[in-house]
Amino acid sequence: MHSTSSEKVFNLESATTEITVSSSDEGAASLWGHFVDSFRPNEVYLANARSATYGDGYDTEAAAKRTAQSPLSRCLKGRHLQMIAIGGSIGTGLFINSGKALSNGGPASLLIAFGVIGVMLYTVVHALGELAVLFPVAGSFSTYSARFIDPAWGFAMGWNYAMQWLVVFPLELVAASITLHYWQMNVNNAVWIAIFWTLIVGINFVGVKGYGEAEFVFSLVKIVSVVGFIILGIVLVCGGGPVRGYVGGKYWADPGAFNHGFKGLCSVFVTAAFAFSGTELVGLAAAETANPRKALPSAIKQVFWRITLFYIVALSVVSLLVPYNSPQLLDAKSPVDAAASPFVISIQNAGIAGLPSVFNVVILISVLSVGNSSVYGCSRTLASLGDMGLAPKQLAYIDKSGRPLVGIIVTSIFGLIAFVSASPREADVFNWLLAISGLSSIFTWASVCLAHILFRRAWKIQGHSLDELAFKSQPGVIGSAIGLVLNLVILASQFWVAVWPRGKQPTAEGFLQSFLTAPVVLACFVVYKVWQKTKFVKPSDADLVSGRSEVDTPALIEDLNAEREALRHRHLVYRVYKYWC
Repeated sequence: MHSTSSEKVFNLESATTEITVSSSDEGAASLWGHFVDSFRPNEVYLANARSATYGDGYDTEAAAKRTAQSPLSRCLKGRHLQMIAIGGSIGTGLFINSGKALSNGGPASLLIAFGVIGVMLYTVVHALGELAVLFPVAGSFSTYSARFIDPAWGFAMGWNYAMQWLVVFPLELVAASITLHYWQMNVNNAVWIAIFWTLIVGINFVGVKGYGEAEFVFSLVKIVSVVGFIILGIVLVCGGGPVRGYVGGKYWADPGAFNHGFKGLCSVFVTAAFAFSGTELVGLAAAETANPRKALPSAIKQVFWRITLFYIVALSVVSLLVPYNSPQLLDAKSPVDAAASPFVISIQNAGIAGLPSVFNVVILISVLSVGNSSVYGCSRTLASLGDMGLAPKQLAYIDKSGRPLVGIIVTSIFGLIAFVSASPREADVFNWLLAISGLSSIFTWASVCLAHILFRRAWKIQGHSLDELAFKSQPGVIGSAIGLVLNLVILASQFWVAVWPRGKQPTAEGFLQSFLTAPVVLACFVVYKVWQKTKFVKPSDADLVSGRSEVDTPALIEDLNAEREALRHRHLVYRVYKYWC
């Protein structure tokens, strides 16, 4: 009897164990199957691919519909967009290259150049915000260029922007490995590059949610650090440091406010433009935002605070603490040498032990953040080019998780160029890569302003009113015109510096390394225009329907009027807050 009962217990336990193991195996198999299945093509992508025709000339209407119907995952939330807008691309341009700008032009040139670029970016981002809220389509600026300017210019701008991030990714990997030299680690750069490459590529393979969460954390660290530095810097300027007394504006008097005159100022513009590059990513992210009409305006407005606080105020403090003839600025071993960061130098000069290392960690995080953004920006641009028929159709591949898989893979493979850092020809390789993309941001920003001007013209000609726009650019068309002119002035100043460089004889190699982007962009435009026989878009023919976020115009106007009326009844402080934030 006892034996039979034991057998029954044993058999019951065995059956339970078998069921548990079986369920576990089935669960693991199901998870693995779901993981594998997520890489298969998205159904919307397949439908777009079947309807696409390649090689029969550019079809404006079909391209607009495909970018509007892109199956990219819409997982980004308001907090992600706000962090991307405020701190998404703050990196070596601000923390390290600002030191080069300070030594080349002096503190006054530094603030003038960053101020002019800041004003221009304010107009650009608002123009982009207006377009992106109305048309949250894949590809953003390249799509708007093709839709409102000329498909050939959209081709040139798309590849210009993709090449910019293709080059930035390996550069940031090398920068991250060099940043670790600050601690004099005896580890080969290739080891760190492999680790950082794996980390960044892994984040982007998680999908847009992974990118958004990573940027949220990275940007939060950068914001807290810059605000902390500004507070510390003000204390040091006022004489509150452990080593030096009152500093005030003595470095503006000696060695002076300017260095190398007007040409020094012109040389700072490109450095400032590089520091601001990536600001436009918030517009690219609109295509992957759950509710762009609600989330994007707030993020766009906060770019003003990013420009004011993280660039103008922070660099004003730096200009008071570090003279432009500081030996540490002049002794940089590379363009990404953290020891030459004016932020680190100002803390070191104050005699605060330990804090320079902490800020170097912030610089490392910033570099990785820009590397992460480069994979995101390039992969989405390549996918939109494929959608529009301006690139091989394979690049348009979107998987079931909403990832532009082929675009991510291409960008990741290009990032392996970073291992060239182990070669004695490293400097030559990276100098020419930088030459191809050095002025990319200027062309992108100018195109956004021009597309916005032409969009407003088409909007009016086709019988629409500004009341139908959920978000209107604060500086308006006049602001876009100012932004366009400023971009052209910066291009002209860079041409002047490239032809007649400061302190050395002009050479063909020097000119191309400073200005190569311009002939490359123009060649792309001309070749594609001749090949495909594209025409400039007439305002009356511009597509104002495909990809519109709101097409029920009466209902939209009613909602917007209700929101504006509700805002008018709120307290003045709240209305001011909503205007700027």
